Amino acid sequence: MGNIMNLDDIKSFMPHREPMLLIENAEITGEGESYATYRIKEDEFFTRGHFPGNPIVPGVIQCEIMAQACAVSVKDYIPGHMTFYAGIDKVRFKNSVKPGDLCEIRTKMVAKRGSIFFFEAKLEVDGKLCCKGELSFALVPIPEEQK
Repeated sequence: MGNIMNLDDIKSFMPHREPMLLIENAEITGEGESYATYRIKEDEFFTRGHFPGNPIVPGVIQCEIMAQACAVSVKDYIPGHMTFYAGIDKVRFKNSVKPGDLCEIRTKMVAKRGSIFFFEAKLEVDGKLCCKGELSFALVPIPEEQK
């Protein structure tokens, strides 16, 4: 539906930067829906100590990857705002995510109330569900002195 966004395109609206920018390519696939990818690198800060000899992407990072993919479908609302979690519900972890894995994230907005957006999201690797959940975030204006 939309054009595929590369890292530079994503940086034009996302407030995150490396090492916390956790999507590399994204696309708005429908009204309130998005698809994004992120390849887990061998030297990610979050896998170096989780766990030595058996690196696994922490669940909280998987949720962050999904949240950033959710933000793609509301990218036009983001400039001038910070994105803050409002809730993480019904999250389930089904399979491990490891360095080298290509995470594919699909999201769907299910509601919007004021500046709070509600999504369903899932993260898959090689067609296997690794994480899913309901995520919500608020857009909070950036104070003038911080712009």
